[in-house]
Amino acid sequence: MKSDDVNISVHVGGSGPALVFLHGYPQNHMCWQGIAPAFTRDFTCIVPDLRGYGDSDAPFDDSANHATYSKRQMALDLVAVLDHFGHDRAHVLGHDRGGRVAYRFALDHPERLSRLGIIEIVPTGDFWQSWNAELAYNAYHWTFLAQPHPLPENMINANPVAYIDHTLKSWVNAKSLDVFPEAALESYRAQARDPAHIHAMCADYRAGATFDRALDDADRAAGRKIAAPLRFLWAEGGFPGQTGDPAALWRNWANDVSDRSCVSGHFVMEENPEAVLDCFGAFFRSD
Repeated sequence: MKSDDVNISVHVGGSGPALVFLHGYPQNHMCWQGIAPAFTRDFTCIVPDLRGYGDSDAPFDDSANHATYSKRQMALDLVAVLDHFGHDRAHVLGHDRGGRVAYRFALDHPERLSRLGIIEIVPTGDFWQSWNAELAYNAYHWTFLAQPHPLPENMINANPVAYIDHTLKSWVNAKSLDVFPEAALESYRAQARDPAHIHAMCADYRAGATFDRALDDADRAAGRKIAAPLRFLWAEGGFPGQTGDPAALWRNWANDVSDRSCVSGHFVMEENPEAVLDCFGAFFRSD
């Protein structure tokens, strides 16, 4: 399906109210293969690839404001997806970059959202403000990928599979690729072999350092809050836990926040799928 001139690849299954699953970096829709099927009895499960990832188009962007890969634009892609499949409202569950699209969707299109699930992020502006030496070391990709084109692209494209493997392995507790199903791992590697997708991932982070951060700062200054109920799952070995009290950060952004932590690294859906199902099953089914 199309959002403006960009083809967005979407997988759909099940029946009932819409439940959208949004993946993060450096993954694609395949990260939900152990999660989405459990919801298909009660929901129409909609699993897109974000623009620039998976089988979706990866338009080139080197604009001054990096709006092409902003979370505001990706939230508009989600609006187009819901319109295409005839859903006025949806529950949304997002991990990593998909979580950033999800909460931007909540802020920009509150009338389209029923319940919001967030896995393993805190808001973009808050994350930048939380940086200290340790977090800067561990989350180096935030500044590396955001460097001007084509510096990070050239460095990654020298050996893209090695870079993606390193990233995936270093963010799981076991420091092993064994937690990723083989088909999913190969799909992550395949998109990394395409320079257009590597550029899109970098553009995603350029937007995060500029356009997205500015939106967060403006919303916080204006006192805007997410109206929908928000459930937050964070991993004890992930990035949000390094900010101090990640749930408290979300309570500054939403009126109805509940949270859980779990034993996992950053890629909770593959490392501890039971925690994801336990955290969000009753939450989305409670309406």
